[in-house]
Amino acid sequence: MLREMVRQFVSEKIEPQALEYDREEKFNVELFRELGELGLLGLTASTEYGGSGLDAISAVLVHEELSSSDPGFCLAYLAHSMLFVNNLSVNGSEEQKARLLEDFCTGKKIGCMAMSEPDYGTDALGMKTTAVKLDDGSWKIDGRKMWITNGTIDDSGTPADCVLVYARTGEKENGKPEISTFLVERGMPGFSVGQKITDKTGVRASNTAELVFDDCVVPASALIGDVGESTIHMMRNLEIERLTLAAMSLGIARRCLNEMNRYATERVAFGNKIRDFGQIQRYIGESYAEYMAMKSYVYMTAQKMSLNQSGHRLDSDGVKLFCSTAAKNIADSAIQVMGGYGYVGEYVVERLWRDSKLLEIGGGTLESHQKNITNDLSRKFGSMIE
Repeated sequence: MLREMVRQFVSEKIEPQALEYDREEKFNVELFRELGELGLLGLTASTEYGGSGLDAISAVLVHEELSSSDPGFCLAYLAHSMLFVNNLSVNGSEEQKARLLEDFCTGKKIGCMAMSEPDYGTDALGMKTTAVKLDDGSWKIDGRKMWITNGTIDDSGTPADCVLVYARTGEKENGKPEISTFLVERGMPGFSVGQKITDKTGVRASNTAELVFDDCVVPASALIGDVGESTIHMMRNLEIERLTLAAMSLGIARRCLNEMNRYATERVAFGNKIRDFGQIQRYIGESYAEYMAMKSYVYMTAQKMSLNQSGHRLDSDGVKLFCSTAAKNIADSAIQVMGGYGYVGEYVVERLWRDSKLLEIGGGTLESHQKNITNDLSRKFGSMIE
């Protein structure tokens, strides 16, 4: 029922606007808010706070369907529903959840998460943004965050309604940075949008921004959890982020496979449908096998994942590592099968090909996944991998 509902919404509302908003590099805010009416913006949040209380499989399903039409719009959804709402739902206090979550579940407000910085992406623990506790218990945040999806919601530099910000609050005994999380709301002094990032290769229907925190003072109640606890928050939330990014790849792959399959039947060359030629059969056949492997891995990982616990890094990294590159390969095959038609925006696969590249970078680069997987497998040395 959930898949049918989302698929119908995609067909009726998202698909007709996808090409236009990609070309214009605009975030369709009003359409985004409609997702709240369907219960999707608080998909995994507790029903107690206005959410739908669903699981990782449901999150995968929604991201797959949205991304089959408009990955840019889907990325804005992921930043709000997974990086902000799910994160706050799992890690926030009862007071924070009661005060904030309902407005974000309904779509009245839009949220995001800020971790990456101009010089620190994959090396998240190297971040330079700091938060210093003041005498009255409030905190002063200074620094810049970069590549923040939903950081601004329009072209006028209007910030998201609330940003979940990671900042250094000290150093641990082992010399590693102490990272804490803060809720920074629009209108707080010292919080602003530095710039909207334009001319991106893909996912152009979501807004990407630089956020500036210049002597930004937030109340003591803005701290999520305990001081220095956020490395755990970060790692736990990265797992569902990477799984849903893999689900985006799955949606891209499915759409590209369908488009090339249909085109190969309709297109005639040298008196035959082009699907009768061996070269085209290779593109379609290998893409189908790759897509089915993606689908199996994505839903298997989702079935095992608990949103309230960490410990799924091996497969959340593995599924994103495999699926992001597979989606790009399938999109590339679709363009090749469709020739000149595949190379222009009107025929969808060109846009999906551009969008797919981000998934090899955002939410963790391919190289970071390779490192994490190898490190995690080192603990299995001498035993069978099952």
